[in-house]
Amino acid sequence: MPSENKEAKSKEAKSKDNGSNGGGQISRDELVNQLNEDLAREYQAVIAYVVYSQVLKGAAYMNIAKELEKHAGEELQHAILIAKQIDYLGGTPTVQQKPVKLSDDPKALLQFDLDNEVETIRNYRDRIRQADQLGEFAISEVIREIIVQEQDHAIDLATALGIDPPKP
Repeated sequence: MPSENKEAKSKEAKSKDNGSNGGGQISRDELVNQLNEDLAREYQAVIAYVVYSQVLKGAAYMNIAKELEKHAGEELQHAILIAKQIDYLGGTPTVQQKPVKLSDDPKALLQFDLDNEVETIRNYRDRIRQADQLGEFAISEVIREIIVQEQDHAIDLATALGIDPPKP
């Protein structure tokens, strides 16, 4: 029996090292890495919303431009919340953002934002499952609250584009 316990512990240690135990669970280190990807995406969103809110011109974009300014502040709060979770897990929050796309076409800018929001929602859904698997339920709850705002952002952007919000 003792050798079985050693073998089980050895397998558990290996699964923590490679981020998987065959059942899809990730390690805390991998969760930190994934959260840092999310943080980079939040930085991207802050930058995009700040820039896009200022370069969108004309009566057709006045309302959404003001909304994008508000979104920028909300995305900054998301970044702070994600950075806190990374720190809690013993990681160091990234300082790098994902690239921000630019265009002279206002509709393209809004579509870029919408695509990013959909990707963010999809990734945060994964992060909730991963955090729950690790027993990190407080992290899941923080991310659930972020998703509520991200979905509102997606709805605002889709409405401005005159389309239905896409499903993440």
